[in-house]
Amino acid sequence: MPLQSTLSGKKSSSVQAESTQWDGKTFEQLRQECLQKGVLFEDPDFPAADSSLFFSQTIPVQIQWKRPKEICENPKFIVGGADRTDICQGQLGDCWLLAAIASLTLKKDAMARVVPPDQDFDHNYAGIFHFQFWQHNKWLDVVVDDRLPTVRNRLIMLHSASNDEFWSALLEKAYAKLNGSYESLKGGSTMEAMEDFTGGVGEIYETKSAPENLFSIMKKALDRGSMMGCSIDITSSAESEAKTTTGLVKGHAYSITGMEEFRGQTVKLIRVRNPWGQVEWNGAWSDNSREWDYIDKKEKDRILQNSLEDGEFWMEFEDFKKNYDKVEICNMTPDALDDDTKRHWAVSVFEGNWIRGSTAGGCRNYIDTFWTNPQFRLQLEDADDDDDDVCSVVIALMQKNRRKLRKEGLDLETIGFAVYEAPDDETQVEKDFFRYHPSKARSRTYINMREVSERFTLPPGKYLLVPTTYQPHQEADFIIRIFSEKKADMLFLAFDTDRSGKMSSYELRSALKAAGMQLNNQLLQLVGLRFADDTFNIDFDDYLTCIVRLENMFRVFQAMDKFKRGRVKMNMMQVN
Repeated sequence: MPLQSTLSGKKSSSVQAESTQWDGKTFEQLRQECLQKGVLFEDPDFPAADSSLFFSQTIPVQIQWKRPKEICENPKFIVGGADRTDICQGQLGDCWLLAAIASLTLKKDAMARVVPPDQDFDHNYAGIFHFQFWQHNKWLDVVVDDRLPTVRNRLIMLHSASNDEFWSALLEKAYAKLNGSYESLKGGSTMEAMEDFTGGVGEIYETKSAPENLFSIMKKALDRGSMMGCSIDITSSAESEAKTTTGLVKGHAYSITGMEEFRGQTVKLIRVRNPWGQVEWNGAWSDNSREWDYIDKKEKDRILQNSLEDGEFWMEFEDFKKNYDKVEICNMTPDALDDDTKRHWAVSVFEGNWIRGSTAGGCRNYIDTFWTNPQFRLQLEDADDDDDDVCSVVIALMQKNRRKLRKEGLDLETIGFAVYEAPDDETQVEKDFFRYHPSKARSRTYINMREVSERFTLPPGKYLLVPTTYQPHQEADFIIRIFSEKKADMLFLAFDTDRSGKMSSYELRSALKAAGMQLNNQLLQLVGLRFADDTFNIDFDDYLTCIVRLENMFRVFQAMDKFKRGRVKMNMMQVN
């Protein structure tokens, strides 16, 4: 069944975060245990070992894991408030994460959720710290011990400009644990981390084809508490992190920390930060450039009062658009940034997966298998309050756990989705429907990002949402978030014919047939007995478990059959 909730204004911080420890113990329980025993916490789930650092390479130097009290005399969790100067990149290629952390420091409410203030190296210190992240529609509480990787007594990963401050280094460690290892954090989209810090929904703008009011959109985003990042595209891996003549770095993630306009809105400036803490723009409006000499001193002091050294700089907005290619905005709610209207959003969340041989049909280019993808029926009944003709809806498709699966040789799939006007027939829509009916809406592109999201205005009616990988036979788990001003009704599959949110065991044969599986009566009865409840209904999770187990069984049978045929062939050769 979908999770329905309503979003408006600030995100609630009262939602209880789930513990991620293997034994289910909370941060406070673990800390109290250590204090009572008089020991410092050592995390069994993320040990101070090479396996927590890298999974595909050997470590070229001798690394020592040290606690902050072994690195400096008087360590502090936070010194003088957490700010963007506390974020200096180490040896890991995770500038995308650092850019998001820099943006996080500007949002005090969000910061207090991700980095709980109830921890330090003085009161109740037990070598344990915790951080909270949003993952797949729930908040998780991640604990870590404070052993950090060092070389010659210096931190080699993310660190603060202050040698005695450790919140940012410990935050990176917790995020690495969440994703399996430090190496899993190499390369990524700033949007991904910004969503994990807020549970927000992202939008991407290409600066060369952006709307004319992009400055207004971005300024409104900052004013509403949104987090923003930007980057310069590369055409080959050789350009990654290459420095331009203007002091900018290609293929590198920056955070956007401020926007200003003056002289009757004729001068528009944007403030950008390089998480390296150095290497800055050297063109117009850069530090100490002559443009600053020609504006009123009060205006200059006002604009520069919160400006910092160490990688942060101002640019004229037109120069920004010429030099940067992409802007990523993570909104706390899906309110449109080109509209002054504040909306109340209802949210529906669904989970599913693409399984090779049954529900991994690929995009519409592969028409023979496209129809086997998971299908979600979406009913938009009520138009927006300020428009009688259309319904505002944001659809966000996110693939799950792909960073954690990197150590198994897997990475992000190329994903997208299409929306069709649904036929009256409530059964699974088959191939001929998609052959002759164009989509009513779709993601702009298929891309190998964790989440693809789009904003649409659609007339009230019944729709069919089809999430897919680009190519068929690619396996992944996913969640879909549907944001709408008025509550949208869905069925998780077309086989929920009575709209109960569950599928009758009598409908199982049709559902399995649509998934590419034909079972004889005896096996179908056994499956029904195993997964149906007392009222002969099968919920979504059990249906997915059934699919997975059947597919695994088929694979075993195929392997056995192949093995038997091989033995028969060998016996025949021996006889001959």
